[in-house]
Amino acid sequence: MSLGRIAVFLTVILGVSSLVHYYLWARLVRDVELPAPWTRILTALAVALTLLPVASMLLMRALPRTFASPIAWVAMIWLGLMFFLLVILSAGDLVRFIVTRAQSPLSADRRLFFARVLGGATALVGVGVATTGIASALAKVAVKEVKIALGGWNRALDGYTIVQLTDVHVGPTIGRAFIEDIVAQTNALSPDLVVITGDLVDGSVAELGQFVEPLKNLRAKDGVFFVTGNHEYYSGVDEWLAFLTTLGIRPLRNERIAIGGENGFDLVGIDDHRAKDFGNGHGADLPKALVGRNKERPTVLLAHQPKAVTEAAAHGIDLQLSGHTHGGQMFPFNYLVGIEQPVVAGLQKFGETQIYVSRGTGYWGPPMRLGAPAEITRLSIHAAV
Repeated sequence: MSLGRIAVFLTVILGVSSLVHYYLWARLVRDVELPAPWTRILTALAVALTLLPVASMLLMRALPRTFASPIAWVAMIWLGLMFFLLVILSAGDLVRFIVTRAQSPLSADRRLFFARVLGGATALVGVGVATTGIASALAKVAVKEVKIALGGWNRALDGYTIVQLTDVHVGPTIGRAFIEDIVAQTNALSPDLVVITGDLVDGSVAELGQFVEPLKNLRAKDGVFFVTGNHEYYSGVDEWLAFLTTLGIRPLRNERIAIGGENGFDLVGIDDHRAKDFGNGHGADLPKALVGRNKERPTVLLAHQPKAVTEAAAHGIDLQLSGHTHGGQMFPFNYLVGIEQPVVAGLQKFGETQIYVSRGTGYWGPPMRLGAPAEITRLSIHAAV
């Protein structure tokens, strides 16, 4: 990215941060009329927090991980808390607007009373919700069992198990220990197949390779496979594809391979939906992957973004496994995700095609999850009755 684009990007971030923090300051500091020392202290804090997003981005790139990681933790936790404060305050302001329009103009004392009630409640609820979100995100990742019945599935393969890992987002706040734990849990499930459906990393191989390395210990009878997510394209995708190969992980780039012999199934993997924007020969191409396919064999598609299901259904794919959404990660963000993607989380059907969307194994940005716990997904596939 050129220096000009970086400058524009940082300017936009600073502008958005300024607007959000001004709103929070106005509602939580100015309007509640705290005693002078607290007003000055909190105003200074608001200015510092306004600059934090840009400052943290610059420092995390300039400093070694030992110093950058604590900065990232502070910045990301505040980002999550800021989101919850913004949502709660906005809802409170909407209620206050409705109430005040239905009544006579409020006196100055009553306006101050309502401002203090809203500010205090917002602070208490926001901190409580953020704390709950942190506890959820940092808890041991649970295994989610999903049973799927597929037409045409050979009964000899009933109970075939696929473990899906997705959206791990190894980066400033997720490191080697997390990967080691995920590997141990996955291996304990004795899967027939392991699939990683994108957004594994947020950084280069040089920065994060040592933290991802424990993935080489994944064990599955029929192998470990990977498809790109959009974040791989921000992180040096070709270097990551080459590196994962050295770990015994097979990337599938618009490819189809046979699993389980003559009576098995086809495993298909395509590039991320946005890969074409990055050039260098990348881009989802499902028709290419399906050339020469025997339509009598069941087909399992790995596609990072759920929106690929429309094309998958048109081509008669039996099952699509996706991630990308994080299940919304932090309520009520799931409603915004649902505008862009046809499925936010769980198992759904589009025509004859089933799709399972994982809520993700790690997290992105704030180390918080609210209403969308992380998962290691164990899919057990059976023949439809």
